[in-house]
Amino acid sequence: MSESIIKIEKLVKRYKELIALDHLSLDVTEGEIFGLLGPNGSGKTTTINCILSLLTFDKGSIKVFGKEMKPDSYDIKQKIGVVTQNVAVYNELTVYENIDYFCGLYVKDKSLRKKYVDEAIEFVDLRQFTKFYPKKLSGGLLRRLNIACGIAHKPTLIFMDEPTVAVDPQSRNKILENILELNRNGATIIYTSHYMEEVEQICTQISIMDKGKMIATGTKNELLKMIKNSETITIEILNINEETLSNLKNLPHVYDVKYNNNQLKLYYSGGKHNLVRVLDYFKKENIDIGRVYSELPTLNDVFLEITGKELRD
Repeated sequence: MSESIIKIEKLVKRYKELIALDHLSLDVTEGEIFGLLGPNGSGKTTTINCILSLLTFDKGSIKVFGKEMKPDSYDIKQKIGVVTQNVAVYNELTVYENIDYFCGLYVKDKSLRKKYVDEAIEFVDLRQFTKFYPKKLSGGLLRRLNIACGIAHKPTLIFMDEPTVAVDPQSRNKILENILELNRNGATIIYTSHYMEEVEQICTQISIMDKGKMIATGTKNELLKMIKNSETITIEILNINEETLSNLKNLPHVYDVKYNNNQLKLYYSGGKHNLVRVLDYFKKENIDIGRVYSELPTLNDVFLEITGKELRD
């Protein structure tokens, strides 16, 4: 059994009449890439700041590495790395100097620090940019510098808050590869992102927050089973009458049918061979159809169904 790296029990955080965290509980085990998702204002940042002891809270408990987390828990904080959403480096320092500075907050031995800094530079592939100042770097390079500054001291618990926001696809792939490598090397990672495909790709466990509560937790496949939809079949068809629509609604496992702009959508809950069955129906009825494709639900579908589709501030 893997050990709990982070254990939160019944955490409450209030801002006067606003309850930011409402008896929130969370358990992150060693070796996970733990995806923490939620709409804007759901409490993700507040949760992370409480874990890092940057915020006080009203009730509950937080343990990190099995110990109570306090503002002066420097032995715990030394094992933690933080990669913030907003790039947090010094414009007056070069790439090398920035990484050396942040590593030096935790590693005082100069020879060991030099080794760690060099390894961080190689890890994020910034060797040819070590003498550059941040203002000379592209968005993707800045993100990679930000990561190097957060992980140079070899933390075993790493918080990554939107590390791929506003970067090109090549930089995003490089960052995701780095995250997977950090995890393979033993780091437990807390990952927040609005890019659902990233979370699906790299996270071993996922929690969805809303209104200060954890409303769903599990693997990707476990979360997908929480929603009604299991398959959507889309068919291009020029004309369709009400009788046909009614017959389609009565096919096994169909719970909804929509037809707009010559596009028919059938929504399924469960069942096997749904595509074969609907194609057999159209063939039997001698109805001409165009392109047909089937889609399985994604984590984005789970997120929207669980948290709602209304816009958030």
